[in-house]
Amino acid sequence: MTSLDPAAEGRRRADELLAALTAADDAAAERLLAGLTEIRDLVFVGAGLTAIARAEGRALPTAQRAQASTRQVQLGQLRDGNRFDPDGLRTWLRRSGEEILFIRSLHAAARQV
Repeated sequence: MTSLDPAAEGRRRADELLAALTAADDAAAERLLAGLTEIRDLVFVGAGLTAIARAEGRALPTAQRAQASTRQVQLGQLRDGNRFDPDGLRTWLRRSGEEILFIRSLHAAARQV
């Protein structure tokens, strides 16, 4: 990353990944993930995704919030198990992004009820 603030750059890239996943643009998501080659860069993007997931998950009803929290723990285990493997961390990022989309779908379903 060329940014002086790696956390801000990670959050920007997290937002980019979410935009690609939301648009079902798998090619764009894969390009973004493939461009992340350094462990440090992957971790900062993951931190951005985790912050988004936790913030949006807190607004869920109690039972769904508990389930989202469990899924966050499982994502953390995936991250930890791939700590030194860039390909494994890319899988973690994709699944983290998909988790946010799932949380957003739960919010949308709740609004329709």
